[in-house]
Amino acid sequence: MDNDLQAKDRQYLWHPYTQMHDYASRDLLCIERAEGLFLYDRAGRPYYDTISSWWCIVHGHNHPTIMAAIRSQLARLDQVLLAGVTHEPAILLAEKLVQLTPPPLTKVFYSDNGSTACEIAVKMSIQYWRQSGHPERTKMVALTRGYHGDTIGTMSLGGVPEFHQAFSGMLFESYRLPSPYCYRCPAGQHPASCGCECLAAYEALLAAHGHEIAALIVEPLIQAAGGMIIYPASYLARLAAMTQAHGIHLILDEVATGFGRTGTMFALEQAGVSPDFLCLSKGLTGGCLPMAATLTTEEIYQAFYGDYAAGRTFFHGHTFTGNPIAAAAALGSLRVFAEERVLAGLPDKIAHLRRCLARFADLPWVGEVRQLGLIAALELVKDKEGKTPFAAEERVGWPIYLEGLKQGIVLRPLGNVVYLWLPLSVTMEAIDEITGRMWQVAGDPANFPGVVC
Repeated sequence: MDNDLQAKDRQYLWHPYTQMHDYASRDLLCIERAEGLFLYDRAGRPYYDTISSWWCIVHGHNHPTIMAAIRSQLARLDQVLLAGVTHEPAILLAEKLVQLTPPPLTKVFYSDNGSTACEIAVKMSIQYWRQSGHPERTKMVALTRGYHGDTIGTMSLGGVPEFHQAFSGMLFESYRLPSPYCYRCPAGQHPASCGCECLAAYEALLAAHGHEIAALIVEPLIQAAGGMIIYPASYLARLAAMTQAHGIHLILDEVATGFGRTGTMFALEQAGVSPDFLCLSKGLTGGCLPMAATLTTEEIYQAFYGDYAAGRTFFHGHTFTGNPIAAAAALGSLRVFAEERVLAGLPDKIAHLRRCLARFADLPWVGEVRQLGLIAALELVKDKEGKTPFAAEERVGWPIYLEGLKQGIVLRPLGNVVYLWLPLSVTMEAIDEITGRMWQVAGDPANFPGVVC
């Protein structure tokens, strides 16, 4: 039966961000079920889901509170459009999200994935300026190594060429700022004495073009898909202040960082910033169902409010916008946060993870160990002193992924970066076990040929 399924997979399925040639003669990991921190294959073998199934699982798989909320909603209403219609789960979830986020955010616009949450913010910003007497504000600013999704609009703001270069002819032009990549500082500074000199480029851009910029979009505290690049809260605070001082909209993409990943409910809390737009998805439903939300301010909402003939309507929507079952799952996830006091239990887990990761810093092929909340990353290098990266064709992540499966952990390196993105439900014992198995993989010199020791 398994051979038959694998053959059908090769015949019919095209997997995302996957070179299918890798599996021409190798079976894919076929997951049968999941529970808590574990994924189980068809033979019943468990694997720690150390990347939260692409960063979305928050409380572990099949959490009973969320499952109960889904079942209850299934018995009443499965799906209804949200255009000119409403329903209780969407209303109550919007209320909760506004209560959880900074006071300027008062309105919630639903969609169904992180890319669209960001695209909506961009479109709202552009239309706001057109309807507010500033049609010249049409330009967007983003960061090198930033990632905001795979739609044409969000790819235009992406700074990871290996993801989007094939579509370069289709993308609109946007301004780029240097990545706050502290390990490879673009300004040649050291973290201990850094004054955010890399923001000088933004100062120059604002002086020359600030009047034509609509919005800046940024992932707060970590550029995730760009290489798990963690940067100081002070950088985000200064970036936000500079942006808002010029009347430019600030879009915070918390699709990946939202809902406790960084140690606080939202990463923005650690920098004390309030955006004009906040984009959420992934962990919104606890990772159970696809859903996204774009939150914005009353001021922006009012620019779209008026008589229909005025043509101010925001003509954007998705069939499954505000889906009742997904909204019920999200409400269930927020109930788990409250009832289990999830955030209160994070500091001890975060500190324990930091202790468990310390020994990786001594490995000659680990250039830097980075951590933000329950997110951790090892940047692999060929020469520690020179910070020389492994070439793309050396593909050091592939054997690490395969060896990880042998150890019963799902690792999915981003190029030269091996990372953990742990569910908030992880225990101290599980952190010990996961980092111990990770050591068996990332600590094995056989996986790193040619390293200068």
